[in-house]
Amino acid sequence: MFRELEFSGRVGFPINSLDGNGSVAHSSVVTCLLKELLLLKSTKEHGYFLAITKLKSIGNVEYEEESSDIFYPVAFFCRTFLPVKGDVMLGVVHKLYNRGVFLRCGPMQFVYLSATKMPNFHYVRLKTQEVFMNDDLTRIETGVVIRFVVFAVSWRKKHWDAEREFFVLASLEGDCLGPVSLPGSDELDS
Repeated sequence: MFRELEFSGRVGFPINSLDGNGSVAHSSVVTCLLKELLLLKSTKEHGYFLAITKLKSIGNVEYEEESSDIFYPVAFFCRTFLPVKGDVMLGVVHKLYNRGVFLRCGPMQFVYLSATKMPNFHYVRLKTQEVFMNDDLTRIETGVVIRFVVFAVSWRKKHWDAEREFFVLASLEGDCLGPVSLPGSDELDS
């Protein structure tokens, strides 16, 4: 799930970005590094890049004549989020269909919970909305928080209009899985 990893790489700048001393401010190096991680978004091995937690070092400038760029070697620690089969997570329902629901969980936008993986829940179409409901009238509807287990994960570099995303299949088969009542919710109000 969440991991703290050490990375090293190089951050590049055009040669005309040098200041009067022939260097680039450290804050500019860090800003460029953050922008590069934002563009990278995620990798299959490490998951989603969430935050740089510590900058370990910024090395001496390296010049590349053929590209007219300069590079700074950097070493840093980064927090990542990698979904793994068997992880129990919380997600919020954002789309509901008669065959299942899509959840959002942290940086993941593509978590699918099939109706076949929701034991004892049945699709019900009410006057103004669609829900999944079980015998004790517990509802799964848009905006509800669900505790689920990951049973399959796929990473795609490019899939339709989604780039560098994990696609997760979820299940409610197991103990303590399903809709969650959070503190401050109105379920207990009379």
